[in-house]
Amino acid sequence: MRFEETPLAGAYRVWPEPMADARGFFARTACADEFAAHGLVGAFAQSSVSFNTRRGTVRGMHFSVPPHAETKLVRCTGGGIHDVIVDLRPDSASYLKSFAVELTAANRCALYIPAGFAHGFQALSDDAEVLYMIDRAYVAGSARGLRWNDPALDVTWPEPVTVIAERDLAYPDWTA
Repeated sequence: MRFEETPLAGAYRVWPEPMADARGFFARTACADEFAAHGLVGAFAQSSVSFNTRRGTVRGMHFSVPPHAETKLVRCTGGGIHDVIVDLRPDSASYLKSFAVELTAANRCALYIPAGFAHGFQALSDDAEVLYMIDRAYVAGSARGLRWNDPALDVTWPEPVTVIAERDLAYPDWTA
């Protein structure tokens, strides 16, 4: 795997390095030892999938608060998404800055999201499927969110929003 730092401290794009032959290819998409060598969490306790029927669907901006803050490895396994993270760690040099990347089934890139970040995405295709590897079990009482268009986050979505959950529409603006 190849780890590429993003402009946000602690977040990485993770690229598989396929070994190809006549059958196709084989590639690792997660390795605890390689993640640890980069100072990253590499043990994932939970795996989840999100399926998004319509292009333009927005999910987010979601995060969990300590002591249940989650580190995630997110990969698009069907179609494509515009994936967005925002650093919510007050002591971070990249506090309140956002980063976006296109994750697609074709490019096979993953985004490593440290605890303390809000995460959301917009489906760039119909039938977009997203795989989440998460370092701890979900605790509903620690789940939080920010409105997808909160002006404090300065997130630009590439397409008109076609579907969004009532819960995501109702999240408050960010207050430090």
